[in-house]
Amino acid sequence: MPVALGGKLEARTSTRGGARFPFAAAMAGRIGMAGVLFAAFSALPLLAGALGDAFLLVTVTRIMIFAMAALSLDLILGFGGMVSFGHAAFIGIGAYAVGILAAHDVGDFFIQAAAAIAVSALFALITGAISLRTRGVYFIMITLAFGQMAFFFMVSLSAYGGDDGLTLARRSSLAGWRALDGNLGFYYIVLALLLGVFLLARAVVASRFGRVLRGIHDNPERMRAIGFSPFRYQLAAYCLAGAMAGLAGALLANQNEFAAPAYMSWQRSGDLIFMVVLGGMGTLTGPIAGAAGMLVLEEVLAKFSEHWKLALGVILILIVLNTRGGIAGMAARLSRSARAENGDG
Repeated sequence: MPVALGGKLEARTSTRGGARFPFAAAMAGRIGMAGVLFAAFSALPLLAGALGDAFLLVTVTRIMIFAMAALSLDLILGFGGMVSFGHAAFIGIGAYAVGILAAHDVGDFFIQAAAAIAVSALFALITGAISLRTRGVYFIMITLAFGQMAFFFMVSLSAYGGDDGLTLARRSSLAGWRALDGNLGFYYIVLALLLGVFLLARAVVASRFGRVLRGIHDNPERMRAIGFSPFRYQLAAYCLAGAMAGLAGALLANQNEFAAPAYMSWQRSGDLIFMVVLGGMGTLTGPIAGAAGMLVLEEVLAKFSEHWKLALGVILILIVLNTRGGIAGMAARLSRSARAENGDG
């Protein structure tokens, strides 16, 4: 690692003055938060069984799928500084990979997931190579344009349902095993894949690649001057994020037994950005908490009024404005306060 990069990271992680805490300590705290989240997810089927509430299991499965998509966006938004308004296109591509293959009698999830990941990564490679030649609002607009292109392409594809979407006859199999048919089996498969994606993202962020990506986010000119190519690193991260979101789309299609162009809409991309910001950008655990918070609010508010989206918007804006660093930042501050009270700080 070049000295300049190491020095910069040391400067960013100074603990004096209490304004910031070391990156390593922050990651340790977030790993602890991740342990709490995944333990809660693991235990939730027991709670759903005790309450006799099958809908709770379905809702949390949906939360985990969107948490995976939000986590993939956080990799490029929180760590790479790339504000993509077309990220939902990868979810739609993953969903249609499942639907189209199922329509041609290819019902094995391993094959469908591989296709979803590959096609999403290819779409990310092509669109990212063009989008990353722009900066700022231009990058936002061009990713939005590519997302809308994917949306209208699927709307025009009448052979696979067009605007009405594509219905799956049944959920996918796993090498002939019908493990995804039951909600409980599907729940644990989604949980295992979310854990795998989280661990992969954490390994990437903690690696030399992740340190360079954060350095590019902070000061691309300096990184270029010390010998790193921002374009190559950002494009690699963009492709990885697209592949992760494609896997989330494959799971979403299986849960709903349906794929639709609406999965690719710019509104869905906006939802993903809100999840990341609500949970805490650049934290990995934040997007998981943000997805849970946003989708739970949706379910609760929808029971009270048909105008629940207005109330949801107001609540989310207030949370973001008054909770610096999102849910993950608030959890970290509470943890530090507790340690200080116990004499560990």
